[in-house]
Amino acid sequence: MELIDAFRTVPWFYIGTATTVGLMVGSFLNVVIHRLPKMMDAEWRQQCIDFLHPEEAAKASDIKPRYNLIVPRSACPSCGHKITAIENIPVVSYLALRGKCRACKTSISLRYPAVEALTGLLTGFVAWHYGVAWMALFAALYVWALIALTFIDADTTLLPDDITLPLMWLGLLVNLGGGIVDLRSAVIGAVAGYLLLWSVFWAFKLITGKEGMGYGDFKLLAAIGAWLGWQMLPLVILVSAAVGTIVGIAGIVLQGREKGAKLPFGPYLAAAGFIALIWGQQLNLWYLGRMPG
Repeated sequence: MELIDAFRTVPWFYIGTATTVGLMVGSFLNVVIHRLPKMMDAEWRQQCIDFLHPEEAAKASDIKPRYNLIVPRSACPSCGHKITAIENIPVVSYLALRGKCRACKTSISLRYPAVEALTGLLTGFVAWHYGVAWMALFAALYVWALIALTFIDADTTLLPDDITLPLMWLGLLVNLGGGIVDLRSAVIGAVAGYLLLWSVFWAFKLITGKEGMGYGDFKLLAAIGAWLGWQMLPLVILVSAAVGTIVGIAGIVLQGREKGAKLPFGPYLAAAGFIALIWGQQLNLWYLGRMPG
């Protein structure tokens, strides 16, 4: 209670604490972004081996090393140097090491501190927006999931069920007591979010014979609908499509990307989902206010 009182009395302390927590979570999200697709790939391969060669699978299971979000310890991909705790301080360690491995001096990707900084800043912003309330924590969980999904999809064009489905169920639980919207709007939002992109997927496939998006996009929009309600779905679709179109055109013009190149849609859905969380009500009111009649 004393800590809660301190948060309420000294807002900068509350926001600073939230930002610091966000930085640490961002460090963990880097692990999730890097390892979860590898874990999924290993699981798929193992399922194939179990089905096609069950005898080989039984032998291999005894010597297979553990690989998950906890073990083994993070290490330099170039020299195998194990990252120590002092080398793993979010953003600070990257700056202190000048963006290089302490052992072999190989450059470390700028994206690692970028993810940490982004997570910290957005967590602090969410804390400021919601104040000292449980919704700040729930909103932070929502944002952390969107960040992980954004970078995983950008890397692999995959949106893991291990994140999208728990995110959807958590959204329904948050709204069980009317956290962001009423439960009815949340349930309709989850169903409509899935069916909306599912319908677009099949319409596009029937017309062109090609798949325009993956099933993970359906599940992500369902999760966003579960959190924000069906009322926000038009805004999310509009914003994500607009951002995706701008980025796609910029890629063609500036980078010479082919017109038919596959672009992950998840990052744009995630960005629109965050915008709708913070400014959705205002944007909807503004839009409705500009409609004739």
